Amino acid sequence: MPIFLMSLSLILGFIFFVLALLGCLAYFLYGWSPSLTKDKWSIGIYTGISPLELNPTKQVKNPVLTAQDVTDIDAGFIADPFITKKNSNWYLFFEVFNNVTQKGEIGYAVSKDSFHWEYQQIVLSESFHLSYPQVFTWRNEYYMIPESYEAKSVRLYKANKFPGEWQYEKALLEKVAVDASIFFCSNKWWMFASNPDHSNLLNLYYADELYGPWREHPRNPLIKNNRHFARPGGRVTFFEGKIIRFAQDDWLVYGNKVRAFEITKLTETAYEEKLICRKPVLSRTGFGWNRSGMHHLDPLQIDNNLWIAAVDGFGKGRVDTHI
Repeated sequence: MPIFLMSLSLILGFIFFVLALLGCLAYFLYGWSPSLTKDKWSIGIYTGISPLELNPTKQVKNPVLTAQDVTDIDAGFIADPFITKKNSNWYLFFEVFNNVTQKGEIGYAVSKDSFHWEYQQIVLSESFHLSYPQVFTWRNEYYMIPESYEAKSVRLYKANKFPGEWQYEKALLEKVAVDASIFFCSNKWWMFASNPDHSNLLNLYYADELYGPWREHPRNPLIKNNRHFARPGGRVTFFEGKIIRFAQDDWLVYGNKVRAFEITKLTETAYEEKLICRKPVLSRTGFGWNRSGMHHLDPLQIDNNLWIAAVDGFGKGRVDTHI
């Protein structure tokens, strides 16, 4: 055999060996399996002195909600929780994966103390996949922006009767966008969104009014070809005068961990951010319900020294990238 062919064979053999080794490593670290069941993602509650220092609380046994708590559809998993409070009740809105339709729907749960939750019902379903239901208030009204990338738009819903009745208002963006995260700052509305293919792109949009028109930021894409920092990982949060953006770290495995960034410049023409700390805000624990990954949090301040956060985690089986 010619020398160059022998060299090529050795190189290819080494590449296959490395790929096999990485596959074995992923299996043992992240719990991959050939199982097609979708009972992997579930929801927990963390607390801490800030949205950057969150840990499990002794007041509950996580996860506080799983697919087995869903009573009105055949649910495969639940994920992407957003938390809000009205009067004396707490509410969680989250994706519920429907095993029959193979699409996400939006359900909710209620709590009296923010720690113990009771599932209620599905409140929003469409002919396309829904997830990441960011619920927020504006001028005493409740709104929701769920991920609806299969509809090739970012859709705004308004509560006719909170929490159980929602109506479609309009498409804020006629674009394919993943995990649109909206916030109000400096008398403008802002929205981050990623791409559905590889979670490696981050775009920014802005508007003077909630209903638009929405404009694309001239610096787009803010992040390109970076699975560490691009995809939104929860609601944009304000803390000690800082604007905090949470981002999924999807490198190697989807849903690996969540990192926090401080937005240091935000105008119609400029954008800058910096990593707050090298340590992730959330990451897999290596055991239990979130042993293999965590990819979302929604923090809410209770008082000066206490924050509560709805989080999700992945415990077993393969990671489903359709979340």
